[in-house]
Amino acid sequence: MESQSSKTVLTLDSEAVFSLKDGINFKKSPDDGKCYIIYKENGELKACKNQCKHQGGLFIKDIEDLDGRTVQCTKHYWKLNVSTMQYVNPPDSFTQDELDVVMTDEGGLQLVEVIVWDPWLADPQDPQELQEGEVTVTYLTHACMELQLGGKKMIFDPWLTGPAFARGWWLLHEPPADSMERLCMADLIYISHMHSDHLSYPTLKSLSATRPDVPIYVGDTSRPVFWMLEKRQVQLTNINVVPFGIWQNIDEHLRFMILKDEVHPELDTCIIVEYKGHMILNTVDCTRPNYGRLPHNVDLMMSDFAGGASGFPMTFSGGKYTESWKADFIKNERKKLMNYKTQLVKSLQPKIYCPFAGYFVEAHPSDRYIKETNTKNKAEELNALIKKSAPGITTWTPKPGAVLDLALALMSPSRKAITDPPSGTNIYKDSWDFDLYVDELNRAITAEIFKHKSWIQFYYIWAGFKNYNLVVRVIETDEDFIPIANGYNYLVDFMDLSFPTQRPTREHPYEEIKNRIGVMRHVVKNGLLWDDLYIGFQNRLSREPDVYHHR
Repeated sequence: MESQSSKTVLTLDSEAVFSLKDGINFKKSPDDGKCYIIYKENGELKACKNQCKHQGGLFIKDIEDLDGRTVQCTKHYWKLNVSTMQYVNPPDSFTQDELDVVMTDEGGLQLVEVIVWDPWLADPQDPQELQEGEVTVTYLTHACMELQLGGKKMIFDPWLTGPAFARGWWLLHEPPADSMERLCMADLIYISHMHSDHLSYPTLKSLSATRPDVPIYVGDTSRPVFWMLEKRQVQLTNINVVPFGIWQNIDEHLRFMILKDEVHPELDTCIIVEYKGHMILNTVDCTRPNYGRLPHNVDLMMSDFAGGASGFPMTFSGGKYTESWKADFIKNERKKLMNYKTQLVKSLQPKIYCPFAGYFVEAHPSDRYIKETNTKNKAEELNALIKKSAPGITTWTPKPGAVLDLALALMSPSRKAITDPPSGTNIYKDSWDFDLYVDELNRAITAEIFKHKSWIQFYYIWAGFKNYNLVVRVIETDEDFIPIANGYNYLVDFMDLSFPTQRPTREHPYEEIKNRIGVMRHVVKNGLLWDDLYIGFQNRLSREPDVYHHR
């Protein structure tokens, strides 16, 4: 099979080419309604899809751009300089994929897209008839599913106990009582990425005590999933890092393939599992999985849906960040995400769709403001939208312990394919052992290193981020983000990695970050990602100008 092919996505006749103005030209295909951007300068032409890399939003003219080279996404206001095909907001981030511009003999042009063959088409398998009970999918909690695939059991992203992102996320659903036992009996485990609602060290610590040799599979991301394994003192001895886009054969009938995300290729992955020719697609948290190219008509598709997995905008203050602005923004963002997921599912036409990987709650009392402000999409509402838009797709809103029998689901819509947990089962968690985990974090406050101010220079030099025009003030606070009298309050200039007592006189972006002292010191002491602070809602931020610094 050839590795790639090409197709013409837009054709303009000579008159249309002649009418192209210098700068940005927006064009729409009369055949399929898809939109494109053509940039003209000194007679030279560049072109791309009118589609933002982030979540597929449509670009419009950027009214702030006086040079006529920049377009702005209508979804999240990302900006693309079409003359260079570089995104300028966020700065230093992504490059837009170009289309080939081919001139015809008659003076017209064609925009040509190079298409890489879809890797799952390698060695295609014809679907075989399934027996009742042969393939079942059991929802455990959040992003954790147990798949029975013939004689093998596979589990996705086990987060069964403890918090995620330091102390910011807690499980919304109560996992079945035997979930840990199920995990220990698995034949293989897939972990999509390093975020702690998928890579849960409290869960893996319990697993390693019973079954340290269970086969665990992760994608070959540039940020290794298990980069903290040794420091976390978890003994897992059978971790398999596999290349993207290659079938991994488990037995005669079972195989899987891991794919990466386009927006966060260093971090996020998704997976296709195939058993006897029947495909299950799990896109997990990917923003744009596999460059937007995914298999159609799979038997079961599952994806995230909820939104709210970020500190933005709830943890921001100053400028436009009033409570009413935040509420309007969150409402609009959740609606955009619902529409995006609906259109994605409709376009892929899976036989069954299940929203998951969004069942978390900001349960700790100190995060009540976040819990009340950070409203999330409801799986039932997304499934209702999908049913309205694509009535032929069966939807499943899972409850902990619910089981989907794939053979019954495919056999006949009238057969009962989903078995819900027994009546009286506790669906929602009502206790989380807060003190156990918060006390562990707060033990870092009294660590010896923080008695010496030199830790600041040592830590940021170790982290290694520099040569970037950004100045940050970091302030240690109490639970309510009130600065602590004897806490650290310091500046970091990332241009030269210096620690001035005052902001520099040069023009520079500036951020002020207030961090809860226990979480901040735990993150520093253990060399963890600041995701624990930001995604975990453990800080408060203000910035000038109001620009997202991707790097």
